[in-house]
Amino acid sequence: MNKVTTYFRESYKELLEKVSWPTWTQLQQSTVIVLVATILITAIVWVMDIAAQSGLKFIYSLIH
Repeated sequence: MNKVTTYFRESYKELLEKVSWPTWTQLQQSTVIVLVATILITAIVWVMDIAAQSGLKFIYSLIH
């Protein structure tokens, strides 16, 4: 049990003293970058889905 307590104590100390936390501005900028990237990737996947759907409908229309 002593090892577990020591682990949590040292982890807490490391989070307070050694980790460099981003500033509020850096956090906002990173959040905007992630949101924009998510929207772009979602749009790309959506376009690919529509293209695949249209392509498959065309192929199926040739078969039937």
